[in-house]
Amino acid sequence: MTHDTPAGAGPRRREVVSTESVFGAPCWVSLTSRDLQATQDFYAAVLGWRWRGAELGEHFRIALADGVPVAGIAAVASMWQMAVAWTPYFAVPDADVAVSRVRERGGTAAVGPLSFPPGRAALLADRDGATFGIWQGELVTNWEAWRQAAPTFVRLHTRDAFDAAIFYGEVLDWASGLPGCCEVEYEGGEVVLRSRGDIVARIDSGAVEAAPDPEVRPHWQIHFSVADVAGCARAAEKHGGSVLREDETEAILRDADGAQFTVTSRGSR
Repeated sequence: MTHDTPAGAGPRRREVVSTESVFGAPCWVSLTSRDLQATQDFYAAVLGWRWRGAELGEHFRIALADGVPVAGIAAVASMWQMAVAWTPYFAVPDADVAVSRVRERGGTAAVGPLSFPPGRAALLADRDGATFGIWQGELVTNWEAWRQAAPTFVRLHTRDAFDAAIFYGEVLDWASGLPGCCEVEYEGGEVVLRSRGDIVARIDSGAVEAAPDPEVRPHWQIHFSVADVAGCARAAEKHGGSVLREDETEAILRDADGAQFTVTSRGSR
């Protein structure tokens, strides 16, 4: 996870939100890319993002939308031999426990847990191969504004939504009865995850009565809320990306580096 705290904060008091209070919920999204400047140029043109530095170093940036931190960029794909991709991170109170739970349930730990003060992170995959991350510790500065602005939304496309919900529920304490845990509901054939009453994720595997589709490549899809879906799609094409699918309310795009993401009309969840 790309984390940021204000430079020179000194004695100035600020509200600190930690993963203890929002455990189980998506808490950040991060893009692993190859070329930092090209990535910044593309998303500035398509989504209007501005940028600021991150404490992790010169290969990392924080994306801002209307001044609100919305995502992290890590230009380490070539250096660390990682795939170019968007990844959601889920809040956990204990990264070691979460990683152990993933392994016990047939998932894999690709990276970590590693210390990235003020927290710890790990990159994992569920038992169907969908990649996700976990974060333990303080959340990005102004995280509460990020949550309230709801600039991002995540959806898991997988072969068996109910099996996936069990896996993530056991790893992340969904519907556990613990104070503040995420709630799981089933709506229209999808698994719907709520945190503090807000929909924060969906898990989809097609029609309820259908058998699991072996052709589906399980993955978490990151959605960004925008005012002009068509405008974003045209900007992506103009700046070296491509449009994989488009309608009035949503477009699935690929950036110039090959990472896939979705732009969705504001209010569509």
